[in-house]
Amino acid sequence: MPRTHKTLKRLHVNNALEHDCEIVLEREPSNYLINVLRMRAGDEVVLFNGKDGAWLASIDVPAKKSVHLRLIEQTAPQTPTSELWYGFAPLKSARLDYMIQKATEMGAGIIQPVITQHTQQNRIKLERMQANAIEAAEQCEVLSVPEIASDITLQRLIDSWPRQHDGRKLIVADEQETPSSPTEVLHKLKDEKLGLLIGPEGGFSDSERALLRKQNFVVPISLGPRVLRADTAAVAALAVIQSIIGDWR
Repeated sequence: MPRTHKTLKRLHVNNALEHDCEIVLEREPSNYLINVLRMRAGDEVVLFNGKDGAWLASIDVPAKKSVHLRLIEQTAPQTPTSELWYGFAPLKSARLDYMIQKATEMGAGIIQPVITQHTQQNRIKLERMQANAIEAAEQCEVLSVPEIASDITLQRLIDSWPRQHDGRKLIVADEQETPSSPTEVLHKLKDEKLGLLIGPEGGFSDSERALLRKQNFVVPISLGPRVLRADTAAVAALAVIQSIIGDWR
């Protein structure tokens, strides 16, 4: 997205975006623009929906319950959807919010909670996860909002992986791996479709670790000599994947 629009509010919408189109916002985003941001007729915003790129739009009717926007021009084409699957054992609320935001910023295409034996949080609020992903996309100019998949147990994930993911390798960050750099392992996966699984605080149980290591699609990696918190491990692993074999190359 052109940085000339960096001062404009970016807003995710569900509407189709195309030339000569008028958008009528729902009550909540309308209230946010008019009552919170104090925007008026003629003010501009950038809209995106995850499918049609980014569009510069101008407020035509600044109604508090239904703002009308006129599309001016497309400012950026739609970016391809990321194929990177990211699974994690859910954490408590504040750190879970952080993790979803960072996974969105780091280019995850699908985000899925995975319930393990040591999972701290079993009450999964998918709508809150989606809202955090959208907020991160709005703030960081991400045009492809990741899909938030329903929570799944680790056993069901492993059982369904070959059928659901068609040859995708699953990278598993495991603190019990011999401390080392993941660079050599990841270079060998440069032409593969990938998933990343981050376990819970306290790590995987012995039975879960045995289950994972029996699978020919699982690739365990170390994230170095220090034990990282789960949210830190997520950012570190996503960064090293993107830098070695992902879209940072």
